[in-house]
Amino acid sequence: MSEQSTVAYKVLTAAQMAELETGVFKGAQVDLADGYIHLSTAAQLTETVDKHFVGQDDLHVVAVDLEALGDAVKWEASRGGQLFPHIYGDLPLSAAVAYGPLERDEANGVKLPVAG
Repeated sequence: MSEQSTVAYKVLTAAQMAELETGVFKGAQVDLADGYIHLSTAAQLTETVDKHFVGQDDLHVVAVDLEALGDAVKWEASRGGQLFPHIYGDLPLSAAVAYGPLERDEANGVKLPVAG
């Protein structure tokens, strides 16, 4: 995994963020159906939000330390053949290095959360 990013991002609804803040996030409906938690790299995040979360408000972005999850993370081809990180298991709050409300920058890209 050394060639891949060590941080990836998960977009959560307010209810899902509340679940994570209790200690563990088990996955959104699509994650549970697919058998893994979908994540995006920083470069993929805006396209993911624009494709899968259009018209939704009160979203949150979580920065996930992939190294903390070890072998539970698999990089797999998805949209357009791009490699996406997937978590085969739960997302513990301890692996979240930063999170906050989804915000856009001047170019309408999704801002990355900053640990504070």
